[in-house]
Amino acid sequence: RHSLAAAGAGAEAGAGVRMVSSLSPRARKKRPGTTRDEAKDDDHDKAKDDKDQVNQLVQEEVKKQKQLRQQRSKEKENLEEDGSGADVAARQVRLDLKWREEYAFAARVVAEQNANEGAEGGGKEEEHGGTGTGSGASASEIREERAKSSALAVASSAAKHEYSASVIRRQASKWPRPEWHAPWKLYRVTSGHLGWVRSIAFDPANEWFVSGSADRTIKVWDLASGRLKLTLTGHIEQVTGLAVSSRHPYMFSCGLDKQVKCWDLEYNKVIRHYHGHLSGIYAMDLHPNLDILFTGGRDSTCRVWDMRTKAQIHVLTGHDNTVCSILTQGSDPQVITGSHDSQIKLWDLVAAKPMTTLTHHKKGVRAMGLHPKEYTFASASSDNIKKFKLPEGKFMHNMLQHQRNIVNAIAVNDDGVMATCADNGNMWFWDWNSGNKFQEIQSPVQPGSLDSESGIFAASFDVTGTRLLTCEADKTIKFYKEDLEATPESHPIHFKPPRDIRRY
Repeated sequence: RHSLAAAGAGAEAGAGVRMVSSLSPRARKKRPGTTRDEAKDDDHDKAKDDKDQVNQLVQEEVKKQKQLRQQRSKEKENLEEDGSGADVAARQVRLDLKWREEYAFAARVVAEQNANEGAEGGGKEEEHGGTGTGSGASASEIREERAKSSALAVASSAAKHEYSASVIRRQASKWPRPEWHAPWKLYRVTSGHLGWVRSIAFDPANEWFVSGSADRTIKVWDLASGRLKLTLTGHIEQVTGLAVSSRHPYMFSCGLDKQVKCWDLEYNKVIRHYHGHLSGIYAMDLHPNLDILFTGGRDSTCRVWDMRTKAQIHVLTGHDNTVCSILTQGSDPQVITGSHDSQIKLWDLVAAKPMTTLTHHKKGVRAMGLHPKEYTFASASSDNIKKFKLPEGKFMHNMLQHQRNIVNAIAVNDDGVMATCADNGNMWFWDWNSGNKFQEIQSPVQPGSLDSESGIFAASFDVTGTRLLTCEADKTIKFYKEDLEATPESHPIHFKPPRDIRRY
């Protein structure tokens, strides 16, 4: 009996050990009463449910996208109903830019989200190890559908906001085509001075003109024939500036002797002196409406004089170097000065303070020219020729070609022709609107002079704008006019639109 009882107890103990050992950790994790095949079926059903949910989300996003397309078509119809012509085209372009930026922004967000989710998914797969193929495929599909839904959500939220590109009017990419201008040719050379010819001014009636020279004399010439009429003496240094008043029978002159003189043209005598400059004077101009005279010189100032009382009204200070060019006009800014410190200042004449300082040039501004009709002006330096819009002094554009010389003079006429003259005798003619050079002339040197004496110091159109006169280093004054025999076929326009025009 004892042996049988021991054997039965041993059998029961062995069965208990076998029962406990058969409950492995994987079996203990399963629900009681389930097998491995049933667990696989449950995973498959769960993946199927997830896929159905994803399909439902995609259908909802497709509906949202369809609504967005309908909204865009309505906006286009409203554009066509609200306006016509250029306004509609401009608004259409801005709308297209808006949608394009929204799409690019959404695509960028989706790409970043895909990269982040891909990294997270790869780590999870490494943790779980060999999962079923069905569940892995469903996870990748879920990531793709989530990315699509997030992109659509970003696009729909971005449609509620306006980006700057949809508001700002961008500059037209098409550069204006230049107008055809007849080429200019030399038709007369007048000599009479014994030194460099430094300045020139025209009679308001366009009958005569005056020239100032390094021989310290001022000569009066007949414009039609080019003959010398009168010689005025009084300066003891080079005469660098001349101006003839359109309101009084007066002429004004300045020079490197620090003197400013007022000449009475009825008696051909000096009647007033204006004292105040501390060094040589390089530029002079008259106010078109007021009895005010402006002079600028090597003392880095522009001085404002009362023409009648000889009183110094203002001293416009602010430049760091020689003031070598002055422009005046009837409306603000009434005074514009250019200096060797590469700055251009637009002045408030009442307050005697600069309204704006333009620092676009890198070299000294030796010449400036005011357009007779437009509210614009051009400035020339050895780095470039630039055009500005008044009254705020907004930079418009550079000239399309680079003269690569020291430009001493600028002249502009009513037909939109601008001439720039350099210190090596090189003359370029430009179309004002497009900034395209249509002609280049090398000034011939007077026989008996050196080639180095071909520099041009001053240039000006006459009152009609049909004749251009240049004052040169070979002691001559040269007359230019348009070639009346030229045609657009014989002298075609050579124009290459700029690809990347510099806006500074």
